[in-house]
Amino acid sequence: MEEILKEALGTVTLKPTGCHGGGCINEGEAYFIDSGTVFVKQNRKAKAREMFDGEYESLKAIAATNSVRAPDPIVVLDNPNGGAVIVLEYLDMKGLRKYSAQLGEQLAKMHLHNHTLSNNKQKGHVGKEETLFPIENFGFHVTTCCGYLPQDNTWRSDWPSFFAQQKLDAQLRMIEKDYGDREAKELWSELQLKIPTFFDGIEIYPSLLHGDLWGGNVAETINEPVIFDPASFYGHHEYELAIAGMFGGFNSSFYGSYHKLIPKAPGFDARHKLYQLFHYLNHWNHFGTGYRGQSISLMKSLVK
Repeated sequence: MEEILKEALGTVTLKPTGCHGGGCINEGEAYFIDSGTVFVKQNRKAKAREMFDGEYESLKAIAATNSVRAPDPIVVLDNPNGGAVIVLEYLDMKGLRKYSAQLGEQLAKMHLHNHTLSNNKQKGHVGKEETLFPIENFGFHVTTCCGYLPQDNTWRSDWPSFFAQQKLDAQLRMIEKDYGDREAKELWSELQLKIPTFFDGIEIYPSLLHGDLWGGNVAETINEPVIFDPASFYGHHEYELAIAGMFGGFNSSFYGSYHKLIPKAPGFDARHKLYQLFHYLNHWNHFGTGYRGQSISLMKSLVK
């Protein structure tokens, strides 16, 4: 893999810096190369290439909004020993503290970007093709992975249907396959009939989302906030805040700055719980039945 990386990066030098990263899904390490420093993430799973291709396209889409800092993706490569690697711009990051309010403002601007372009009738890029904005449907031009599970980003014109079928139903079908959980199946049969009511009276336009914005995927450099490890698609902007509220890492200044630009719409709190359900189900599918209780409890509260 070392020689493949050297060839792809056009470098003679490929020396570990001793700076490691990653998490429960991927392993990461920074390397000195001839032109500076890069960060290399690797995963040995069979579908790692699909996951990293999705991350690459997500980062390119985020950068195109000129709203919030994210590492520039450099290249995705197959690993001859199995899996794949993604090479990213190296950023010297630490925990988010000083720039929380700035991140809230910048995230809101990212969510508003597609809508702003529609008003200005500008052109932009989705993938490799030039497209006239706005993006009018919900989805993305490639598969992206929330964790290591692929998301069906097939374009759809209706957000409640996209979320119900391609987000929640996809998760619950995996739970049915792996666990045969009768209570989850019965609750879902009730909840899916109610989902359209959560969106009564609100207008939803497609916003580019990070897609997995929990506290472990945000940080700051000496100059600005940074988001990374995205699982992007175009969806309802409120979806972004669901996982942000589940595991901490975001303070009141973040939310204050965000909602100053995008105020809460009627029914926000109920939809917030609905969007959190996806992430509890996704954690159940990733990490097992430790997340079953929270998933079932949330479904019961949503069908009331």
